Amino acid sequence: MTAEPETWSRELAAAVRCPRELLRRLGLAESLGSQAAAAGFRTLVPESFLRRMRPGDPDDPLLRQVLPVAAETLAVDGFRPDAVNDLLSRTAPGIIHKYPGRVLLIAAGSCAVHCRYCFRRDYPYAEEPKTLADWDSALDAVRRDASVEEVILSGGDPLMLPDGRLSRLLGMVDAIPHVDRVRIHTRLPIVLPSRVTKALLKAVRGLRAQTWLVVHANHANEIAGDCSAALRQMVLAGVPVLNQAVLLCGVNDSVAAQANLCKTLINLGVRPYYVNLLDRVAGVAHFATSDEVARKIAAGLRERLPGYAVPLIVRDSGEGPSKSALPP
Repeated sequence: MTAEPETWSRELAAAVRCPRELLRRLGLAESLGSQAAAAGFRTLVPESFLRRMRPGDPDDPLLRQVLPVAAETLAVDGFRPDAVNDLLSRTAPGIIHKYPGRVLLIAAGSCAVHCRYCFRRDYPYAEEPKTLADWDSALDAVRRDASVEEVILSGGDPLMLPDGRLSRLLGMVDAIPHVDRVRIHTRLPIVLPSRVTKALLKAVRGLRAQTWLVVHANHANEIAGDCSAALRQMVLAGVPVLNQAVLLCGVNDSVAAQANLCKTLINLGVRPYYVNLLDRVAGVAHFATSDEVARKIAAGLRERLPGYAVPLIVRDSGEGPSKSALPP
């Protein structure tokens, strides 16, 4: 059943915001976390996501994604704050224009979960539009560029916007005649499934432009209970749903883990889209895997799964006209 609009905001307000509390709730030693890492990038874990973790397991793949650890505080060569050159591609407040034919709007500066591998953990969100009126100049830039066929709402997470405000922003984008597609990139249906409301489904179904929802799950254990129900509800509502994952050491860096994720997704009608190689952002080096591991996973998925269930493994170097596929 679709959640009421206020449910998700109440659940977000009750999210765990302390690594010690997170570990206590799971029956684990508080020493496994790092207060220093949490001071640099805060802890935020919704109850729904916490309930899917295995108590007593320090290697739980969901816990590893959200627990601040000491390795985040180490400086590692080749890992820098803006690894994908977002700031170099920022053409106006709120707009990142990297690739031909599409622009990205930083629709919100906050998330419902703080993933420790986040590639925008140091992004200057305070400089981006805060009100609908603030978006006028950014959308004017899109209106003037007839080459823009697709607008991508990202962040942060665009579904952190209340339904009414999100609907109005979508309507402003949809009113630009040469925008044929709108893509919404979000992790909320995974970590805070109550965000999938009737008003949200109405907003994304009611556009002239073709709308795509791209969710972000990294492990099959994330897709259970209320999360499974939310994804299925979006699919049954007629919204095309894709999934992007990130390849993370100790979380999903095996053929079995990736195959289970893909099968869980397609059984709900969600298509695996990308597996992103880790963006080399400062503080995330402990999640890095080798290209050799990625190639073995790609080969294993092709052997085990039908073609439509095999995601493309890609890297965002911050350069060139697109992300680049991992060469065989």
